[in-house]
Amino acid sequence: MRIYNIHETKTPLSKLIEQVLAGEEVVIGKAGRPVAKLVAYEPVINKRTPGRLAGQIHITDDFDKLPDNLKGFF
Repeated sequence: MRIYNIHETKTPLSKLIEQVLAGEEVVIGKAGRPVAKLVAYEPVINKRTPGRLAGQIHITDDFDKLPDNLKGFF
């Protein structure tokens, strides 16, 4: 792992991205201290499925009931 100064990454960004795609770890630093890490993008594969949690969640009858002391404000 090599730490690249922010100034060093301005021009060769495409080269650094190629390093990331090759599996290398690229860390960007400021004043010699790590502040960011370039990682390869991994798309989210798990799509939301309607009804997947059906029957697993129970909402009580009074879940969204407005308290009597607040009814006068509306």
